[in-house]
Amino acid sequence: MLGPVILAASRSDKMRRFISAAPGTKQVVDRFIAGESVDQVVPIVEDAADKGLEVTLDVVGEDITTPAQAEAARDAYLELVERLKVLDLGPRAEMSVKLSMFGQALENGHELALANVRPVVEAAAASGTTVTLDAEDHTTLDSMFAIHEELRKDFPQTGCVIQSYLFRTEDDARRLAAAGSRVRIVKGAYKEPASVAYQDKAEIDKAYVRVTRILMEGEGYPMIGSHDPRLIAIAQELGRQSGRKLDEYEFQMLYGIRSDEHIRLAAEGHRMRVYTAYGTDWYGYFMRRLAEKPANLLFFGRSILTKG
Repeated sequence: MLGPVILAASRSDKMRRFISAAPGTKQVVDRFIAGESVDQVVPIVEDAADKGLEVTLDVVGEDITTPAQAEAARDAYLELVERLKVLDLGPRAEMSVKLSMFGQALENGHELALANVRPVVEAAAASGTTVTLDAEDHTTLDSMFAIHEELRKDFPQTGCVIQSYLFRTEDDARRLAAAGSRVRIVKGAYKEPASVAYQDKAEIDKAYVRVTRILMEGEGYPMIGSHDPRLIAIAQELGRQSGRKLDEYEFQMLYGIRSDEHIRLAAEGHRMRVYTAYGTDWYGYFMRRLAEKPANLLFFGRSILTKG
């Protein structure tokens, strides 16, 4: 399978330099990355709101090696909060954060990440919006969930992400599906060993359905992160079976993928949120998008061979 190969390439400095310099890269990156700055992404947020869509904004960048870089990531999100406040869009424009950007992998990383993310969550709450903690590889999850629990003491609207391909996720979903919680379910986009994660797509999809059922039958607010038409239809049916109204859960899809489906779901009355990434450190995020879907890789391959 190509996915693990692409994910391995996402950690290669040599591949990063090669892909960054390729003539067709910008064309493809622009499909998935909304821009490099807050100024570039604000019109996209406004356009989405005009179309009845909601967004969650991610400042891309995970290769944090110093506390100063982690503080810079914090400041980038604080700048974003201020701009969202001016837009006065409330929960229609929230934020997604990866704790690796806030120093989680550094010395005393758990405490450092909590100290850096807290002011972002606090500023978001003061501006009428909120933050969702993205899931990363399985070695980081205990720390992420502990930070999530700590933040929810003061900011109960803080969300988190769970990944269906991990064996642990059904138990995590049962624990998290409590009143007031906000939980996004995705398949997962990191290279994980067979000791902790399903490797077969069919098994991952089955687990996704089981976890979605747990969330729908719980008391929290499920966020269905998928582009798969079959899983979307199943989630809709599970919502009906659980007696949920259309505004009691939402769908989430990536910026640049199945945009027509974003509009269709919103027109049906569903809450539809577009995961919108921006920033200059796009490489890791971009490579995971390629790994998730072979069609993305084909699109990139054709573009990279195009001169000019």
